[in-house]
Amino acid sequence: MVKLNKIYTRTGDDGTTGLVDGSRIAKDSPRMAAIGDVDDVNCAIGVAALHVDGDALHRLRLIQNDLFDLGADLATPDGDYEWEPLRIAQAQVDRLEAELDAMNADLLPLNSFILPGGSPAGAALHVARSTCRKAERTAVAAAKEVALNPVALAYLNRLSDYLFVMGRAVNNNGADDILWIPGANR
Repeated sequence: MVKLNKIYTRTGDDGTTGLVDGSRIAKDSPRMAAIGDVDDVNCAIGVAALHVDGDALHRLRLIQNDLFDLGADLATPDGDYEWEPLRIAQAQVDRLEAELDAMNADLLPLNSFILPGGSPAGAALHVARSTCRKAERTAVAAAKEVALNPVALAYLNRLSDYLFVMGRAVNNNGADDILWIPGANR
């Protein structure tokens, strides 16, 4: 269990931050950019959670917890540890896929791209989705420089799809989606 008695340590005043193994890296490194972008996703989901309840709220809270696991995963370099590092597991990706498939089964088919919006919950979930896509791009870039758990990358990829589908689900199963009309304003 994590216990934080003091929020500031001054150890990062030199532009570095600590990883789980005790090593220090620059705060602007690709690994830290990915960790920060995952935090942004978690915050965006926190805002989206304000607009849903019941099962959707429960599922978003599970995802927020997963995103803390993902941050820990990204902050733990490969290595031999006396303890088992916290890593995103395939079961977490599988859970997203199963829930995604269940939500998608009730949606109206897409006959156009949709514009983000439709409802406050739908709009917030689309912000979370686009933020997740950014985090995925950042994590993929970081993985070109340091070894990262490939399941963590798969989780981010699946999560953005999940948030898109949930955004449609909260928009009256797609009935309240706002359709893109190509060239409508020419």
